[in-house]
Amino acid sequence: MFTKYFLCSSPVLSDGGDARYSETEPMLPEGRLSAEEGDGDEVEVDEEEEEEEQGQRPTTRNMPKESPLAMALQIVVPFLLAGFGTVSAGMVLDIVQHWDAFKYITEIFILVPALLGLKGNLEMTLASRLSTAVNVGKMDSPIEKWNLIIGNLALKQVQATVVGFLAAVAAVVLGWIPEGKFQMSHAVLLCSASVATAFIASMLQGFIMVGVIVGSKKTGINPDNVATPIAASFGDLITLAILAWISQGLYNCLDSHPYVSSLVCAFFLSLTPLWMVISSKHPASRTLLYSGWEPVITAMVISSIGGLILDKTVSDPNLAGIVVYTPVINGIGGNLVAIQSSRISTHLHFHSAPGEVPEEAKGCYHPCRTFCGTGANHRSAQVLLLLVLPGHLIFLYTIHLMKSGHTTLTPIFMTVYLAAALLQVFLLLCIADWMVYSMWGSGKDPDSFSIPYLTALGDLLGTALLALSFQFLWYIGDQDSDVGD
Repeated sequence: MFTKYFLCSSPVLSDGGDARYSETEPMLPEGRLSAEEGDGDEVEVDEEEEEEEQGQRPTTRNMPKESPLAMALQIVVPFLLAGFGTVSAGMVLDIVQHWDAFKYITEIFILVPALLGLKGNLEMTLASRLSTAVNVGKMDSPIEKWNLIIGNLALKQVQATVVGFLAAVAAVVLGWIPEGKFQMSHAVLLCSASVATAFIASMLQGFIMVGVIVGSKKTGINPDNVATPIAASFGDLITLAILAWISQGLYNCLDSHPYVSSLVCAFFLSLTPLWMVISSKHPASRTLLYSGWEPVITAMVISSIGGLILDKTVSDPNLAGIVVYTPVINGIGGNLVAIQSSRISTHLHFHSAPGEVPEEAKGCYHPCRTFCGTGANHRSAQVLLLLVLPGHLIFLYTIHLMKSGHTTLTPIFMTVYLAAALLQVFLLLCIADWMVYSMWGSGKDPDSFSIPYLTALGDLLGTALLALSFQFLWYIGDQDSDVGD
């Protein structure tokens, strides 16, 4: 997971740390671009910067102003793009579930939420952090900008490879526990497909994300509103297509060339030291090699539990229709809550010192704190919640027009589905409001920690609520499992 350029809140760091960076620093400070600078020069620069900051405190950059209409317009377009991306991913998953690899190695379904969740673990977190960097003026220097980008991309490849491998291990374990069966050839195939998919998809999406952030900066658009949903626009589709293609290709080689899976896995794992060396050349990303793993692994485990629910639901022929809607409800929920998390984090970086929670966020949490009020974060929460119903109606109708899925859009189905989607986003926005302020108060950077947890919870909540919805529809007689075959 991309944690923000920070160290653990303790001043004592591991060997790979750098005491010049703190957990809640938005980005690399000016004058700290290289680890090769002399220590004496650094002290002098630091003292000069402190004196300048004390004398120029009132002239610091102001947070960008935007009206509710401007905010809504900036959010809607990337939100729709991201939604159509998840619709495409759902349609692809609906098709590939009938491929031999998915039919005979059903544990691949456990991989789906975990690998799709990489966009929350890596891309969305990168987008949130770089969005904050743009807004606070930490990407104005070309040298600083490219230090941030190169260090982040290299670190992201390390984390993608490790998370892909761990996701495969989790899929093997979660698939084996209820069935009591274990096949080594299937386990190696899962590891190879997961690692290769995570590596390739992460690299492609990383380049896209950097382009979006730089483009937003040049066009004057607030990247907090557009970066995170665009990060997911084609992320689900790209990741799922790569997973399906690699899994089926390796499955076809399973009998004739059984060693291929092992070679593929070994190749991508062998590249990890190279990316670690590149990442360690940059002081800020070097610290993340030691401090940035907690949210990555935790989010992967949460998403894998959602994948287990999907695997067991898909195995029931009566509930086959859930497949096409799972990436949609999970992706939309994750996109919306990532926007809110990024906006709250940017607000805190502007208006609060690290570890100090604003007065309005103190005390026991209640939902009114999130939705009731006239502040910028209240308005954004209201806008995001209002987007749920019209957005999902558009995406449901798109799936219907494409004649995909196994479920007719009956009034009862649409009512139950929309209720599940609305409940999911409502809960996620409430959790985001509580989590971001709590992390800021404890000295952790919410840009780095909150989005992985929130998108993983979105996967778990979305899959669980969707499974319950389909079970409910089946029990009340809204049965239509042959549509779309």
